[in-house]
Amino acid sequence: MTDKSIYENLTQLGASTELPDDPEKAVLEKVPNPQAGTKYMVRFVAPEFTSLCPITGQPDFAHLVIDYVPKDFLVESKSLKLFLGAFRNHGAFHEDCTVSIAKRLVDLLDPEWLRIGGYWYPRGGIPIDVFYQTGPAPEGVWIPDQGVAPYRGRG
Repeated sequence: MTDKSIYENLTQLGASTELPDDPEKAVLEKVPNPQAGTKYMVRFVAPEFTSLCPITGQPDFAHLVIDYVPKDFLVESKSLKLFLGAFRNHGAFHEDCTVSIAKRLVDLLDPEWLRIGGYWYPRGGIPIDVFYQTGPAPEGVWIPDQGVAPYRGRG
């Protein structure tokens, strides 16, 4: 059974929390990993991620897949949802959004390994896929394919 005291410093879970208007203002929270010392992978999928083009202000949409092998900490999922939601009115290119999300999680968690796949939907007829990872996948951990097919349009 998990010691409930690992959750006592959380400020957003179980509370009414407004969506931050900027990713820099978003509070990402972590909890101690109750399975520290065990190698396993955690996956978060955000199939409706939204940001804004920094030039035109038009919305951009992506399917994000975040995989990580934790060490001492886990990201608290509500804080991650609010952080990702804060991009909704944030202007940045696809590459910047994808990589900055990964770097923010790495800074927070210091995971054994992390990768992100940003599968951006076409704008101007061109889909952009952005990938980042911290290094080689650790041995002895099942790391499944992200399972997102390349964009094929109608074909």
